[in-house]
Amino acid sequence: MPELKARNVGPAGIEIAYERSGAPDAPPVLLITGAGGQLVTWPEGFCQALVDRGLQVIRFDTRDSGRSTHFPDAPVPDFPAALAGDLSSASYSLSDLAADTVGLLDALGLDGAHLVGSSMGGMIAQMVAIEHPDRARSLTSMMSTTGEPGVGEADFSVFAELGGPPQDREAFVEWQVRALRLAASPGFAFDATAAAERSGRIFDRGYDALGMQRQGLAVIATGDRTARLRSLRLPTLVLHGASDLVCDASGGRATAAAVPGAELVILEGMGHHLPQELWPELATRIAALVHRAEGCPSR
Repeated sequence: MPELKARNVGPAGIEIAYERSGAPDAPPVLLITGAGGQLVTWPEGFCQALVDRGLQVIRFDTRDSGRSTHFPDAPVPDFPAALAGDLSSASYSLSDLAADTVGLLDALGLDGAHLVGSSMGGMIAQMVAIEHPDRARSLTSMMSTTGEPGVGEADFSVFAELGGPPQDREAFVEWQVRALRLAASPGFAFDATAAAERSGRIFDRGYDALGMQRQGLAVIATGDRTARLRSLRLPTLVLHGASDLVCDASGGRATAAAVPGAELVILEGMGHHLPQELWPELATRIAALVHRAEGCPSR
């Protein structure tokens, strides 16, 4: 499907790049990626698996990533200050990213969608469900957490020697593949060729290291969502890898415990990525949730 752009989206009036695939009358599923990710972060094969199960798939670049609006004149994120309670360098919060997401639904003429968010995208999906409940038909929170201190934390020691992203394309692709390999799923094969191809597309489409930091600071600025998650009343699926080093599986368990009636699935051998071997199972579980929420049988 061609890449399109929605303009004057949400309260911020930004531009959002997106792709849409599947039958236009099929239940719409909005894929929300994590910090620093882009719409191409969602593998085409995984998107096709969702389409094959009777879903309409929409994937997009969040603000500060890819071909959506970036904020180069925003303050440089100060993480030590933010962790100490000074949020003055935060340009926006997850609420703003949720409002962007709802604004995209408005631009597409959709009164609601089934939300599937990965990592930070799971947090954005949670905020859409919390703050715009009439627009969320179901929630799938993947590799994500609640914002509660002490759960869903990263094992930063694994990434200590990685360093920052290079500016040169070839070096960036090599760096990104190393980072993805560290975060990958130990129970499944790592496809370095596919990772390199996707990393090159991310670089070409507009990788923004400071934009990723601004997104990360939005997570800190938003804080703990646990109490608000308890208010949700919608079909919810929580998917998490047992071997996730970027967001510990305790984050998934905390999310499922907070959302009434949520189904929790911990996948053995899965880390902080979507191994190809699991695409059919993940797509089947998501489609089952969507079709159940729509009141029709799974395909």
